[in-house]
Amino acid sequence: MYKNVKRAVRRKVSRTAAESAVRTLLLWAGEDPEREGLRDTPKRVVKAYGDWFSGYDTDPGEYMRRTFEEVDGYDEMVVLRDINFESFCEHHMAPIIGRAHVGYLPTDRVVGISKLARVVDGYARRFQVQEKLTAQIAACINDVLQPRGVGVVIDAVHQCMTTRGVHKRGVSMVTSKMLGTFREDPSTRAEFLRFIDIERKVGG
Repeated sequence: MYKNVKRAVRRKVSRTAAESAVRTLLLWAGEDPEREGLRDTPKRVVKAYGDWFSGYDTDPGEYMRRTFEEVDGYDEMVVLRDINFESFCEHHMAPIIGRAHVGYLPTDRVVGISKLARVVDGYARRFQVQEKLTAQIAACINDVLQPRGVGVVIDAVHQCMTTRGVHKRGVSMVTSKMLGTFREDPSTRAEFLRFIDIERKVGG
C-alpha cells in the first residue's frame, strides 16, 4: 500500500515541474540557472533522483520470494556483511552512506545472497531515518522467509551531521534490529555480532 501511494504521488508531478523546482532552488541559493555550467543541472538532478529514489518503485519483499529448499538440511546461521548502501535523510535530504550486515537462521529454505543486498537497496533508495531502515530490512526478511531469527546491523555516516549543523566528521551511527532467536538467545546474538566483527568495524 505504501509503495503504491508513493507511485501515485510521483505520477502527479511531471518531469517539467520537477526541473522547475530545481531551478527555483538554484535561484534561492543565489545562482543563475541560465549560466552555462547550470543550464542542464535541473535535468541532471531529476535524472539522478530517479536513481537515488528508485526504491519507491520496487517491492523489496519480491526479491525474497524465490527461495531454495535443497540445502541438505543446513540450518546454521547465514550472514551477509558489508553491504554498502547510499540513502538520504528525510529531514534534510542529505546523503546517508553506510553498510549493512544481515543474518538469519533458516528453517527449511534459504534465499540467494544477492537478494539480501537487493532488499537493503530497496529500502535504502528512499528518504529514510536509519532506525526505520534497519527495522524495515529485518521485518521484510522475517515476514517472507519466516526464519527462526533475523539480525540486522547498520553502520552509517550522516552528512546532515558532518556537512551542516554541528559539523562533526568521523562519526558514524550504529543501529540494530534483532528478531526471534537473535533477540531471545544471547549466544545467537553474540555469534552474529562475532561474524560481522562489529566491535572492530565500529572502533577501527
